[in-house]
Amino acid sequence: MRSQCVANLSWKEFGPQAFNKAKADNKPILLVLTVPWCAHCKDLLENTLSDASVVAMISDNFIPVTVDAERRPDVNDRYGAGGWPTIAYLTPAADLIGQDRYLDAKAMLTKLQSVASNYTTHHDKIREERHELWNHNSDDIATRHSLSQEITENVVDAIYEKFDHRYGGWGSTSKFPHSEAIDFAIVMVAKRQDSRMSEVARLTLDQMQAGAIHDTTDGGFFRFSQTPDWRSPNFEKVLDANAQRLRCYLEAYQLFDNPTYRETAEGIVDWMLKYMVDSETDTFCGSQDADADYYALNQQNRRLRQPPKRDGTIYTNWNSMTISSLLKASVVLDRPELQQRATRALNFLVENLTDGDGTVYHYWDSTYHLPGLLSDQAYLIRALIDVSQHTGNSDLLLPAEAIADMAMERQRSPDGGFFDILQDNSGPGAMRRRNRSILDNAVMAESLVRLSYLSRRREYYDEAIRVLESFTGDYREYGYYVAAYGRAVDLVFYPPLTVTIIGDRETADADALRKASLLTYLPSRIVQILDPKYDPILIERSGYEVGNTPRAYLTVGTTEHGVAESPEELLKRMDDIEAERRRGL
Repeated sequence: MRSQCVANLSWKEFGPQAFNKAKADNKPILLVLTVPWCAHCKDLLENTLSDASVVAMISDNFIPVTVDAERRPDVNDRYGAGGWPTIAYLTPAADLIGQDRYLDAKAMLTKLQSVASNYTTHHDKIREERHELWNHNSDDIATRHSLSQEITENVVDAIYEKFDHRYGGWGSTSKFPHSEAIDFAIVMVAKRQDSRMSEVARLTLDQMQAGAIHDTTDGGFFRFSQTPDWRSPNFEKVLDANAQRLRCYLEAYQLFDNPTYRETAEGIVDWMLKYMVDSETDTFCGSQDADADYYALNQQNRRLRQPPKRDGTIYTNWNSMTISSLLKASVVLDRPELQQRATRALNFLVENLTDGDGTVYHYWDSTYHLPGLLSDQAYLIRALIDVSQHTGNSDLLLPAEAIADMAMERQRSPDGGFFDILQDNSGPGAMRRRNRSILDNAVMAESLVRLSYLSRRREYYDEAIRVLESFTGDYREYGYYVAAYGRAVDLVFYPPLTVTIIGDRETADADALRKASLLTYLPSRIVQILDPKYDPILIERSGYEVGNTPRAYLTVGTTEHGVAESPEELLKRMDDIEAERRRGL
């Protein structure tokens, strides 16, 4: 009976057909936002929304619309209630009336009756109020000031102010790792031996890997813990969270030389390769279900069961994060096959989720969908830069430049920064409003800074400064959540050590210089191989001479710091440069 009731609900996609139907029938929209791994979402669909009375009420009084929040983050950002499931009630014009999280059948029926009755009686007033609210809303107006190093210090203070000195991390109830804050803490330790940030990074990473949030059998991490001691996980595993945590453990192993960090990183990599690879595309699937019964089993008994179901959607931003982290793992763990794996994944993204002119699509499910999300653009530019650094293929800078140019053309805010979506004045309700995410803008700014050094195009650096300046008026409101912004600002005042290797990239000598340049942890580094056969324009822009054998030119910002012709000489020069920089802080 319940499954039949689900089938009897005429679910529609979020789009013109649903809104036209709602307007024609003068009915409010019932928008249900879910994610594929969420147990409460499944319960809502299989029980609450399968109840015969609820189904009848929806069928008679609402236009039901369902949205996968991970496939449509643009919709989730505008109508979501901060978690899943979200039940949102909209006017036919897609203006928000109200929201709920999970409701059982009894509570759902009561709420539906209230919304339907109120809309029937007062729909003209509701529309007028929503219209007035919309007229007072507009794209964000940025308060812009000059950048200063004080921003970095304020972010460091915010990270430490809310830090949990007993269990690590942040939060007194449920706890997410906040990888960006850990990453920024590691940067501060490497730069200036900051004891506070050392405590932040080490205690958090130690407690996480020792807690139940860490799956020591299959590898990888669950998304978050319901308690601050990391011992009560929600059992879903998502790709983006594991990619970010992999980077943290790799960098921490490089910096602190703790072998347990290496073991944890290897476990994450093994989980990715065993459970998350999509064999048809050579990319990585989005998530694994929260199957608590499976994860309660030991290794031997898990082998007797099918692993939790995975969502096979290929996300551009999450795969880009994974590519960047696997490249780092290829060097830190001395596993060159990971570079090949990352390169194959990138090739698929470029060939199938970009159009060649700078448009990037959000996800793939046998075809491409949803162009123009800033998050996809920012992380894909970073992945293109990373693969270029690790392979010596400077041609990968061309699609990175195309993506950057298109974002600057279509999504640049007049007041600085980038909007999260493309402009669509004909879109419904809140979809006409464009937001400026400080996190996505921080990643984009960092990517643009690095791209400017590699492509020798100053306009990208200037754009990055403009982006970062646009958030100087309000970044402090977000506390430790804006660690990525702090890192991007720090890159301006602590410019990258750039290693430019000039020579035949196919030779063993060039490869040895590349490997040496990537081997140790540095808080800010760019590596580029320029081959006279393939990169004459970039070599001309660099002003460097081409020798008989590969050589590495070192610069910090625009200041030259000599030449190295062997891996040993290069490592020593890099160490000397960084030591001198640290003394100057």
